[in-house]
Amino acid sequence: MTLLSPAEHRILENAAAAPMLDQVQDWAAINSGSRNLDGLARMADRLADAFSILPGTLRLIDAAPVDSVLPDGRIQPIAHGRHLHLSVRPDAPIRLLLTGHMDTVFPVDHPFQKQTWLEPGVLNGPGVADMKGGIAVMLAALNAIEASGAATQLGYDVVINSDEEVGSASSALLLREMAAGKIAAFTYEPALPDGTLAGARAGSGNFSITVTGRSAHAGRNPDEGRNALLAAADLALRLKAGSGVGFSCNPAKIDGGGPNNVVPDHAILRVNFRPRTPEDEIIARALIDREMADVARRHDVSLHLHGSFGRPPKPMDKKAERLFGLVRQCGADLGLSIGWRDTGGVCDGNNIAACGVAVVDTMGVRGGSIHSDAEFLLADSLSERAQLSALAIWRITQGQFQPEQKQVEGNIA
Repeated sequence: MTLLSPAEHRILENAAAAPMLDQVQDWAAINSGSRNLDGLARMADRLADAFSILPGTLRLIDAAPVDSVLPDGRIQPIAHGRHLHLSVRPDAPIRLLLTGHMDTVFPVDHPFQKQTWLEPGVLNGPGVADMKGGIAVMLAALNAIEASGAATQLGYDVVINSDEEVGSASSALLLREMAAGKIAAFTYEPALPDGTLAGARAGSGNFSITVTGRSAHAGRNPDEGRNALLAAADLALRLKAGSGVGFSCNPAKIDGGGPNNVVPDHAILRVNFRPRTPEDEIIARALIDREMADVARRHDVSLHLHGSFGRPPKPMDKKAERLFGLVRQCGADLGLSIGWRDTGGVCDGNNIAACGVAVVDTMGVRGGSIHSDAEFLLADSLSERAQLSALAIWRITQGQFQPEQKQVEGNIA
């Protein structure tokens, strides 16, 4: 355990004193499902007000255009909410990236809209852990650093996007641009209830495969038809059978079909892949190409692939290990035991790591049952995690993290 300096004690006190619980409850009362543009607009404005307490230039950025494949096969743009970007001291010698997302998985018509105290200190509500609690933690930590008056060597960019839960396609370029030149990054996804962080992450690819066959009467001349639905089902089985140790495959949905007396000439297979390494991603893509070609031949249909591997695998490399080491030491100095484990889940940390920047992407609150109506936040983790972030950011500012070198031992604050 490292002895905390007087400057660190002051920063920790300020971080813990922030009105995080009130902020979380206010923000969680706004439905900001990824497709609820009105709710996302309200949320973006509310966050812009909250983050205006920090110095720098704050802007709300229109989302980049993204195409979507409709059930009938047409491709059309799909709208997204604005993204928040705050730039503070861009010319400072030490620069960090901090990211979060304002969207949730709960659409405006989802029955899970209210907050409930399950027991003292355990708040159930949409987005309280994933990740409106994390955004409050981020803001509290940064404000505590700024209040110290000693952050002149630190520059940072904050990105809070509106589309993380649907793949960050409209914010991917913004994240790449903001990752450039950063020494490290923190993303505020929730930790597990016991505080365990995510280490290495699998990648993710989402694809829509359009199958075009030929219609015919199901009784009079069925052999003249080319059944697109059958071909899509065959392809789904092949892709699933081809997954294994290096990647998983989840055929999620088939759009298509029609009246029972018509051979269907159109179908769309929706499928997700989770490769564990960049090499596994290459193998998975080769599987897709190979099986699409074989299904096209065997069923005499045409196929078109739309989509990509939008989240690269995130390995636990040396830079990441050093950053995790810093966070773990900060936790130990706060009386917290910080561990991590690999996961198949993905987030914006995948994309940041792919830019060559060390990232710890579960710096948010402790909570659980995310993406369900049982989602909960452990309220005492708000101050705990704000202090952890503030201490880690401070020590990076003090030169205690070097991505390409051995970490400096001790506290030089």
